[in-house]
Amino acid sequence: MQSKIIRIDLSKKNYSIEANNPFENLTYLRAMEESNSASEESGWIPDHLGEINGGALISFMPLYKKLNSYGEFIFDHQWANALLRAGRNYYPKLLTAIPFTPCEGDRILAKTKSERLRLIDAGINKMETEEIESWHILFPNRLGCKVLRERNFVERFNYRFTWINDNFQNFDDFLSIFTSRQRATIRKERKSIDNKGVEFKCKKYNEITPEDWNLFYLFYQKTYYDRAQNPYLNKEFFELISTVNQLVKPIIFFAKLDNKPIGASLCFEGKNTLYGRHWGTTERIKNLHFECCYYQGIEYCIKNNLKYFDPGVQGEHKIRRGFQPHISSSFHYFLKEDFGKAIEKFCESENAQIKNYVEACISYTPFNKDYKIK
Repeated sequence: MQSKIIRIDLSKKNYSIEANNPFENLTYLRAMEESNSASEESGWIPDHLGEINGGALISFMPLYKKLNSYGEFIFDHQWANALLRAGRNYYPKLLTAIPFTPCEGDRILAKTKSERLRLIDAGINKMETEEIESWHILFPNRLGCKVLRERNFVERFNYRFTWINDNFQNFDDFLSIFTSRQRATIRKERKSIDNKGVEFKCKKYNEITPEDWNLFYLFYQKTYYDRAQNPYLNKEFFELISTVNQLVKPIIFFAKLDNKPIGASLCFEGKNTLYGRHWGTTERIKNLHFECCYYQGIEYCIKNNLKYFDPGVQGEHKIRRGFQPHISSSFHYFLKEDFGKAIEKFCESENAQIKNYVEACISYTPFNKDYKIK
């Protein structure tokens, strides 16, 4: 199978694969396509790979032909410029990722290793047939990393900060892992929001209304307009998501002042992870971002027994708020050996720097001496 998701009849659920996170749910990816958020117009041409057996989709891998490097959170502009100087075309390239979403996931959805390998081989065959120079697989989980290493993809390190629920009973129990000074700092940040009179309302996926989505979008788009950018996702995307709330499990934390909504953060709930994705506000209030995007999510994880809170890549300020640093990977395959060897050498050097950086971050974590990094 090579097609857009829109050509798969999801109403019959004629597929046996199951994603561990909301973003690899086919309904989420379909909303990206139908809304034209990830479409040829925005430089994402859907050309997904999958295997059909007995009329059922038994494996699936999101695949896009990319005409740019927009919305990926892995930066390869230097690579593109280098190949251009050699008189060759970097674009279109193949990309396996969730559009605009730097969260780890399966990426190659299948029940068996042999099914995963067949999808990888199909991708390589596609490169050879269409003479596409490169293929990039972003943020696979441990299982995905293992199989890609076996197929000799070049591994490139990145880093992220993830909150880990160590069976905390409440927020104060979580604060007990910090040094006394940092506990006081976090309490002061939260108290400053309380003193402003800001209150929060959590809307779970079974409570979110179309009106809530409309309100959230006003905050979301303002974040981009303030930076003189257009939003990655359009309003139609959120309207489509609102019809499948039960499948992708969005969570919205609304901030209110004098009973008037002034901001919101959007998360999605996976099997054991809360994923922080977008936020926005109409008011400039100190520490509102930390409360709305981090502390509200942490409290939600504790209350709902979620093991991890993944707010996205990068952001050293997360360390001081209890998010632990670790290495995340992307994988890259090149049609021609000369360019592949050059990138492999580049990544070897960069990976050593990233490892040193993560080790430095670990030494910087403000936990008390009795708490061990997970």
